[in-house]
Amino acid sequence: MTRIRFAISLFLGLALLVPPALAGQEENDKPQQSTTETGVFGLLPGDSVTEHRLQTPEISLAYTATAGTLDLYGQDGNRTAKVFYTAYVADKRDPARPITFVFNGGPGAASAYLHLGLVGPRMLEFGKDGRDGTQPALKDNPDSWLAFTDLVLIDPVGTGWSRAVSDEAAGRFYGVRQDAESLAKVIALYIQKNGRLASPAYLLGESYGGFRAAKVASALKETQGVLVSGVLMVSPLIDGRFLFGADNDPLAAALQLPSLAAGEMERNGAFDAAKLRETERFAMTDYLVALSGPPPSGSQADAFYTRIADLTGVGKADIARGRGFLDDLYAKRSQADRVVSAYDAAYSAPDAYPESIMNRNDDPILDGFTRAYGPAFAAYARDELGFRTDVTYSLLNTDVNRRWEWNDGRGGDGRANASAAGNLRDLLSTIPRFRLAIYHGYSDALTPYGTSRFVLDHLPPALAEGRTELRTYRGGHMFYTDPASRRRVTDDARAFMTRPNPGD
Repeated sequence: MTRIRFAISLFLGLALLVPPALAGQEENDKPQQSTTETGVFGLLPGDSVTEHRLQTPEISLAYTATAGTLDLYGQDGNRTAKVFYTAYVADKRDPARPITFVFNGGPGAASAYLHLGLVGPRMLEFGKDGRDGTQPALKDNPDSWLAFTDLVLIDPVGTGWSRAVSDEAAGRFYGVRQDAESLAKVIALYIQKNGRLASPAYLLGESYGGFRAAKVASALKETQGVLVSGVLMVSPLIDGRFLFGADNDPLAAALQLPSLAAGEMERNGAFDAAKLRETERFAMTDYLVALSGPPPSGSQADAFYTRIADLTGVGKADIARGRGFLDDLYAKRSQADRVVSAYDAAYSAPDAYPESIMNRNDDPILDGFTRAYGPAFAAYARDELGFRTDVTYSLLNTDVNRRWEWNDGRGGDGRANASAAGNLRDLLSTIPRFRLAIYHGYSDALTPYGTSRFVLDHLPPALAEGRTELRTYRGGHMFYTDPASRRRVTDDARAFMTRPNPGD
């Protein structure tokens, strides 16, 4: 497995119908716990509730923040995990005000990325150039989604401060189905505990968290009787075959090409949306046809490989050797002695192994400045939210990723067969008010915007029309680190949540 493919897997009344694995969790049925906690649970404090005010050029909003945990119990009545969450609730109690449940992906990533990068009332800035994690600064977020929705940010078990009772118990949360069911239970418990059944509920997930959001929405409907109003996805994985399939899949290559071209434009300071649309047409016509058939020859081959080289910055000879398939080639061959990030094809760093075609240094974004989200959130929770613990905040847990069950142990490449497209179809079909918004950065080579467009284009028109949307922004996988893109996606999310539903 190449380094970039590994990174892809890293970087997914209220009648409570409780699944067997999570039975016995209703508030009135909870077993009485000892007042003296043991093990890691004893290091996690009780809930901390603090009062704050969101001040932006547009609004002044008082809100209550709660940093705490929700308990999960097994069928035997014993506690299996404590799930950490942070809730931000506006003081003006409006039953019509939406509530959005937020998580990241990985699998194995905590919610600090979206928390301090996009939606929360406080945000982390990475120096003047937006890429320096050595001296990050926590500031008020002028684009916080709290302006139009209450927020509950959740760290799945094994991430952040969410912990299982034991390592063996933790493994029972590490899988597509188990993860979705546990998060659905956490959300249902929060709704029940805080009287939010009447509030329109949305799910927001990034990367694998987009895939996760569709699965959690289905689990909420099927096991908890909770129907969400919509799902918002940031840079999502939706269909695993485009990310984890064969390296020589013509369709996957065609769907990725425009993102690589966008990265090359950005590196040259020449981003052009009209030219990018031309690249999209080329990718799904001549490029796709050429990759699907025998390799071109003669002048036709020369013209074909020259065009790809011009679009991506990869040398024509390298492209010809790969028959036009770029896969990981662009990372080492787009710029001399530099390595291009899969998380943003516009961003590169000095190559740690310039003498080698295969050796890759750490990703300059995932393993670079964005690592600062972890300690920054821990400090913020301690100093401003009053949640003080000696437990390490786990921003990226590779053990979760390594142990993840993609297909319930049924064999084969579960990642390549993983898909949330069917969940989206079912949600659109069975929940008339359900809507879907997908947000992508143009130069994201990890989860290219073309793959989400393909999924949306192949939904039945009767389901998708007027209820689904795809928006694109300057930037990569975490395009929200750019202030202009963050403002645009915030405006789009606000419009999405406040727009009348079809038929209203």
